[in-house]
Amino acid sequence: MVTQLCTMKKDILIYWIATVMISLVMIFSIYKMFTPEYIHFGLPDYLRYELAIFKIAGLIVLLVPQFPSRIKEWAYAGFSITLISAVIAHYYTGDSFLRSLEPMIFFIVLVVSNIYLYKIKNTSA
Repeated sequence: MVTQLCTMKKDILIYWIATVMISLVMIFSIYKMFTPEYIHFGLPDYLRYELAIFKIAGLIVLLVPQFPSRIKEWAYAGFSITLISAVIAHYYTGDSFLRSLEPMIFFIVLVVSNIYLYKIKNTSA
């Protein structure tokens, strides 16, 4: 019983650390979309507003525990697509290979957040 409680606390801690890290990355990326650095991607201006709105919505879904897991899955999927697209965008606009792979680090953190969300759900059920 005590071991199970310690494991659950560890899982919750890992989940929240990973989720907060992803949240900070997404907040920073929203900020970066409205700086001159975004222009070198050659994407239309309206796209930055769409991405910002969806990122904010995804952040709310991930950070508010009352949202059902099914809706959180959509936020994880959206952030996954965003991070994979960032790799492609950086690479094809001439950024270095290492700079292009940087979003994959955060993709791994996103996967950890998702895995521990389900560990917590399965342990508490």
